[in-house]
Amino acid sequence: MKQRLMSKNARDTLVYGILGIISFLLVWQLACLFTNFGRIFPTPGESFRALMLAFVEPIGKYTIVGHIATSLRRVLIGYVLSSVCGIFLGLLMGYSEMANAILFPIFSIIRPIPGIAWIPLAILWIGIGESTIYFIIFMGGFSQMVMNTIDGAQQVNRELVGVAKVLGIRRHQLFGRILLPSAVPYIFTGLQTSLSTSWMAVLAAEMITATEGVGWLILSGMQTGRVVNNVIGMLSIGGVGLILASLLREAERRLCIWSVRS
Repeated sequence: MKQRLMSKNARDTLVYGILGIISFLLVWQLACLFTNFGRIFPTPGESFRALMLAFVEPIGKYTIVGHIATSLRRVLIGYVLSSVCGIFLGLLMGYSEMANAILFPIFSIIRPIPGIAWIPLAILWIGIGESTIYFIIFMGGFSQMVMNTIDGAQQVNRELVGVAKVLGIRRHQLFGRILLPSAVPYIFTGLQTSLSTSWMAVLAAEMITATEGVGWLILSGMQTGRVVNNVIGMLSIGGVGLILASLLREAERRLCIWSVRS
């Protein structure tokens, strides 16, 4: 019974999602046909044709596949670095009161600053290049990872920790067998949020310091007056973001079976 109910809910979600997309495309088409919006913005059909053409004809250095691959490579490098550092620092601050007392005031100053706000300083410190883009992506995702990991580490059942200590478990075993597993669901929440902010950061960075990538593609559309390039870039961002988020949710479903979110 429960399995049938879950299957029905999944089917309903899929149907509603498809209806939502169709409704959005319909409104877009009608706005282009019957308002001045169509003078400056392509229709869904024109955008789709341009997207398909971009797979075989290069825009700048690469086709759309090359631009997506470039942005994806940059995001994954910065994202992995920010995730590893954020998880380590979050667990340390959540586990150790002394570390939290020392580091949290500094982190509280850095946390509200968005990744794109670091662009001027990054260019000043590092210059214009790939390292600057990685740094901006790193700063975009770092704070989210730290905060969610701290929350996870602080949600550990203290009675369970006390029992483990009474039974003679060692400090590193306590960390690996109790603290980390308890924090994993929160870490996955941080991974998904951090991924979104990393995508935003790479787009902003590519508009400033790159000559390829999806962010540059959007910028080129603005500079040349080809609005369709902006649409192609936005569709690419949305599609890749959806795929990455789905992969993370599937990984969470498999690794955190005791705490799966809808």
